[in-house]
Amino acid sequence: MTFSSLVFICIFLPIVFTLHCAIPSLKVRNALLVIASLLFYAFGEPIYVLLMIASAFMNYLSAILIDRVNRKLFLVVAIVLNIGTLSVFKYAGFAVTSVNNLFGSGIPVPQIALPIGISFFTFQALSYVIDVYRGQVDVQKSFGKVLLYISFFPQLIAGPIVKYRDIELEINDRKLEVKEIAPGLRRFIVGLAKKVLIANTMAVTADNIFNSDINELNIILAWIGALAYVMQIYFDFSGYSDMAIGLGRMFGFHFKENFNHPYISTNIKEFWRRWHISLSSWFKDYVYIPLGGNQKGKLRTAINKIIVFFLTGLWHGANWTFVAWGLFHGLFSFIEEFIPSIRKLPKLIGHIYLMVVVTVGFAIFRADSLSYAGGFLAKMFTGFDFSQEYMSLALRQLTPWFIVMFITAVVCMGTFEKLVTRICGSGVCDANAGDGTGATGSRKAAILETALYVIAVLLLVWCVLRLSSGSYNPFIYFRF
Repeated sequence: MTFSSLVFICIFLPIVFTLHCAIPSLKVRNALLVIASLLFYAFGEPIYVLLMIASAFMNYLSAILIDRVNRKLFLVVAIVLNIGTLSVFKYAGFAVTSVNNLFGSGIPVPQIALPIGISFFTFQALSYVIDVYRGQVDVQKSFGKVLLYISFFPQLIAGPIVKYRDIELEINDRKLEVKEIAPGLRRFIVGLAKKVLIANTMAVTADNIFNSDINELNIILAWIGALAYVMQIYFDFSGYSDMAIGLGRMFGFHFKENFNHPYISTNIKEFWRRWHISLSSWFKDYVYIPLGGNQKGKLRTAINKIIVFFLTGLWHGANWTFVAWGLFHGLFSFIEEFIPSIRKLPKLIGHIYLMVVVTVGFAIFRADSLSYAGGFLAKMFTGFDFSQEYMSLALRQLTPWFIVMFITAVVCMGTFEKLVTRICGSGVCDANAGDGTGATGSRKAAILETALYVIAVLLLVWCVLRLSSGSYNPFIYFRF
């Protein structure tokens, strides 16, 4: 993966971007992006690129038939084919294993490799055909444009999940502007730094601890591992989202934000308004509201939310730990629904409550099995053994580099990250923005702008050096 990252940053992206800028025709630009996206996917999944093309064509054809022939029939066909394909590749082995464990049967477990990003491009395709059925978007008559929407490489394998209606106009008509390209590149670098410098550092410690035998852990080690993973998954996934949003902006597309500083939340409801927004929005639009949303009483609302949380957990992977994680969040959402005073706790207490729930939830999420998750949680709250063996292992995890990056992560996950995102994402410090004080404000803005680009260049060099050194570089969201 490290070599692939370097190839992408140093060769693939510069070539594709240069060609995209040099080509005047939008039609040819779109064709270039389709070819580049297919090559990008084929680099990691040479066989399953055909599956993605077939999926895109099936949904393209379904949308046309929904529009012209029988709306409900072909919507059902599209849903069945999409969910069926996802189920075969992602859940067949899991389902058979679960049946074998439950009934003691010996059904052979199918060994099917999971296509990278299948959950992301399947959900995008589903949103397109459903929106055509609802009349929220016009059917797209060009297969190439549908394929571009589904396969666009910046967000193909790790999101965010983009709805067709959000980028329909930009597929059909967009302009390249320096004032968009430069902030987009800077946003990409910020995301890369989140991933390479913070998430990868947290991953080393989290993996060391979660790969240990339960009997080798105590309360300190368990909490170090859990907190390291809390930081890893956020900076890993939000880093991918930043990179996708930045790259999209460079190519003339504007994706919606996928994370809005979720760790500053004070309750589960607020957390899910800020965490993985594109997935939450997808389930809200296509599952929660069709189930009745919050229009049928508190109990039905709570049940609908639990269904959504169950599916959200299952979406993440074929393991009962993911389902348990989803239901765990659903349980606290249910509790908050019936005890609304929880959402009115003092801010500090609410924040502590939220972070404890999230940390425990992600410990379940990270565990390889429910039995390990149960043992790990027991160590988090009852592992009061502070013998030299345990403490020595704990101290070995707390390397100077880990401590520095953990402190950086804590600082960056809240108010400071808001400032960075505002500056690096929306470009509010453009030299022509000023600060209301005329020429002096303009000069200050220009100085700040220049400083931020210098920092971005330094971060890029640092990330490339880290990647070229062969440092640990797991891609945890690719399996989803």
